Amino acid sequence: MTDEELLRYSRQIMLPEVDVEGQDKICAGHVAIVGLGGLGSPAALYLASAGVGTLTLIDDDQVEISNLQRQIIHTERSLNSAKVESAQRAIAHLNRAIHVHSVARRLDENEFAALASTVDVVLDATDNFATRYAINRACVATKTPLVSGAAIRMEGQVSVFDPRLEHSPCYQCLYRDGLDEALNCAENGVLAPVVGIIGTMQAMETLKLLGEFGEPLVGRVIYFDAKRTEVRSLKLNRDPACATCSSNKV
Repeated sequence: MTDEELLRYSRQIMLPEVDVEGQDKICAGHVAIVGLGGLGSPAALYLASAGVGTLTLIDDDQVEISNLQRQIIHTERSLNSAKVESAQRAIAHLNRAIHVHSVARRLDENEFAALASTVDVVLDATDNFATRYAINRACVATKTPLVSGAAIRMEGQVSVFDPRLEHSPCYQCLYRDGLDEALNCAENGVLAPVVGIIGTMQAMETLKLLGEFGEPLVGRVIYFDAKRTEVRSLKLNRDPACATCSSNKV
């Protein structure tokens, strides 16, 4: 680590849970962020500021005026440009040492699996179940940790699925197929800070996985209720009949 990096990350290195060894692991880490919207925006900024060495950004969308209410990595100057390009510019202004790869298109399941096999953590910041299921299957197949987040209206949730661990459930253990695809921000709305809180929690869980400190949210789901300012932690067990991660799947 260079003298500049030691100074830049000194407040993290001071933490006994992180120290130089943990910061080295963070700086050597490679994270894929799928979705550069409300969740992916704060997650990408905090991971870049914390020193994650390589970020791969995936999003096929362009910046629209309605995004700016909550997608804080984008600005008015980014309107009509690809979200991954806008995010890459913001990260470059924040931390020029971060290597950023951008993919401005939608990936199919084989491409998700190929991507997951090359990174340390996948951060799912998407807003539809079909993509979440595809990412989950790719992570289970490649044994890549998955940090999942979701937010809508005034509620959000975060969990970590780590297929390297025998006891870990996967995303499909939490939600089976056939859920309402209309349950998204465009149809139901969302309060701006809610996605910020959830995306930031996703970044925190990702850093814990990379730096190998703390207790990641494996086997637990955090539910955040902004209306009442309540946080609940619920246990999540592996589903023995899960179509994705069960040893008895057909």
